[in-house]
Amino acid sequence: MNIDLFPLIVYGVIVVALIGGFLILSAFLGQKRTDHATADVYESGVLPTGSPNIKISVPFYLTAILFIIFDLEVVFLFAWAISIREAGWVGFIEIFIFIAILIAGLIYLWRSGALEWRTRRQIDDRADLVGEGGVVNIGKGATKTEDTGEHT
Repeated sequence: MNIDLFPLIVYGVIVVALIGGFLILSAFLGQKRTDHATADVYESGVLPTGSPNIKISVPFYLTAILFIIFDLEVVFLFAWAISIREAGWVGFIEIFIFIAILIAGLIYLWRSGALEWRTRRQIDDRADLVGEGGVVNIGKGATKTEDTGEHT
């Protein structure tokens, strides 16, 4: 097999030359003046207030990653839906196995607590509010009696 790589090499050289040319042009033609507010952060017309170092809990990132993973699986389902006639029964069985694996993964994540946003303290506080019939709706003024454990 003789593959002609000349067009690919020419394309690569053109791309690298364009990128280099744009960087050199921006260095010569770009603004040289700096003001006192040049380095300030300015986004959406609002000056920032407070510290940018906000602590975001780990469950937020875990949920975001899980969303991305399961969202990418929809791409595979969409591609299967487009080619459903060509895939036939073999494709149907394969997508059934694929969805079963996804559901098994979701059940595992659910049971392992990966989808739980509450902290350990919030889980413990909620466990104190659960009665025999499920979650008891208690207002802020309610207190728990020591002897019976009931809420008043």
